[in-house]
Amino acid sequence: MKPLVRNAALSSYVEVSQSPGVDPQALMKRVGLDPVGLVVQDRWISGAAVIQLLELSAAASHREDFGLLLAERRRFSNLGPISLVIREEPDVRSAIELLVRHEYMYNEMLRSRLSEASGLATLKVSLELGEAMAARQATELAVGAFHQVLRSFLGARWQPASVCFTHGAPADTRTHRRIFGPVVEFDQEFNGIVFQTSDLDALNPMSDPLLRTYARQYFESIAVSRDTTALGRVRELIEVLLPTGRCSIEQVAGSLGVDRRTVHRHLSASGETFSSLLNATRTQLAEQFVANPRRSLTEISGLLGFSAPSAFSRWFSERFGCSPSQWRTQRTRQQALAEE
Repeated sequence: MKPLVRNAALSSYVEVSQSPGVDPQALMKRVGLDPVGLVVQDRWISGAAVIQLLELSAAASHREDFGLLLAERRRFSNLGPISLVIREEPDVRSAIELLVRHEYMYNEMLRSRLSEASGLATLKVSLELGEAMAARQATELAVGAFHQVLRSFLGARWQPASVCFTHGAPADTRTHRRIFGPVVEFDQEFNGIVFQTSDLDALNPMSDPLLRTYARQYFESIAVSRDTTALGRVRELIEVLLPTGRCSIEQVAGSLGVDRRTVHRHLSASGETFSSLLNATRTQLAEQFVANPRRSLTEISGLLGFSAPSAFSRWFSERFGCSPSQWRTQRTRQQALAEE
């Protein structure tokens, strides 16, 4: 399947595109992205569609710096769960190495590499697209995002030795020089950032040693393998889409950047169908949610993607042999007996 990125890759896209008078919803629909689904930050969407969207937006807004304008608004939270860990790393080297090592958790297209030589550190950034397509804006967004991360650790006055891009300079370089300073260079051999190795040894001012262990433990509990199977990717998307009420094979296929037949084929190879995986995921989540007395059954119905609580109750009774309220009562009694 084609590489995916988290919805968070388009954080602030609507605001940035509307400023020069572009219709963001029209452009998103043109590349097959769901404007409504953009609010779900952890939803995975087609990387190729995101790249096309950024290029179209740059052209429509007549802003060659469109990707950089997005990068300028990047925050730690846009990285997802990994942001909780890198914020607590003891120094810049540890944080960047963690970010590079687990890049697939927030962007499957991203290929970054950190190297050190002769007192300089080089962070090279590339995109593995799977097809030939222009990616100037996505490249500048990726490099700009890394620059933002480094600056968050090293301070607003920090400046690298150079910021490099393989593409040519835009007609107007003011945004590039405002963000990167006079060290930005074009028509170079790689995309990335060159800075002093000593910067990597800088202590992380945000780190709390007491929280570091907890952050690591949390991250290890949710970290996924780079080699996540198609079955796992579909299951993850089902979990994300269920609360939106739009969990269908068409939505999943669109997020994966393929057609529904391709999804069926991959699931069939694992002995599953979309319906069986949907029910299995719902069943697992239902047990988890209903066992929690702080969640109302109406709330759980919505989280599992049912249009009404009555539909949820019928489904639950068919799967578990009793109503949700009866199951919850039985579970509470069993837990009480076990604690006696």
